[in-house]
Amino acid sequence: MSEHAALIAPAAAAFSTILRGIGDTELTARTPCAEYDVRALLNHLLYWGPWLEAAGRKAPPPEVATGEAKAALVGADWLDAAERQTARLVDVFGTPEAWQGMTALGTTEMPASIVGDMVLGEFVFHGWDLARAIGRTVDVAPEAAEAVYASAAAMGEQARSMKVYGEEVVVAEGATTFERALGATGRNPAWTA
Repeated sequence: MSEHAALIAPAAAAFSTILRGIGDTELTARTPCAEYDVRALLNHLLYWGPWLEAAGRKAPPPEVATGEAKAALVGADWLDAAERQTARLVDVFGTPEAWQGMTALGTTEMPASIVGDMVLGEFVFHGWDLARAIGRTVDVAPEAAEAVYASAAAMGEQARSMKVYGEEVVVAEGATTFERALGATGRNPAWTA
């Protein structure tokens, strides 16, 4: 939804703050995403960022020589690369136009608003993953929490069938909206490193 465009910049700013808190010794720390340590999660973000950007611009996907598993994108300059990529995603998805109409993520055509919600989710959910991995907390604005919860609930079954989300985690009664969003994506809000 194009009104979510206004949520992108604040979510990206919080995400960038988390990135800047990651030290070299923390790259091997495990994350709430069972298959990723911090380095692998950063690699995931750096790999898929250009695909999301292209979808937001309604442009062809990037030409890549290898898949995510074989990409080695977390070099000495990973922070600079991640911050530049974050800024590009804000430039694209911070405008309502990126959320309108149809687009393609790779070869899959879909509403552009779904891709926009993916970008917001990348900043919010993976920001939380990285923060937890390095023993920090992250504040999620109530509006962003509502948006990512609505998206996670709507996409839940399909995302689980595609192995994008884990099995839903039942959260405590009285859980916050963001905790419910985490649970909907298969994350345990109480996870610690």
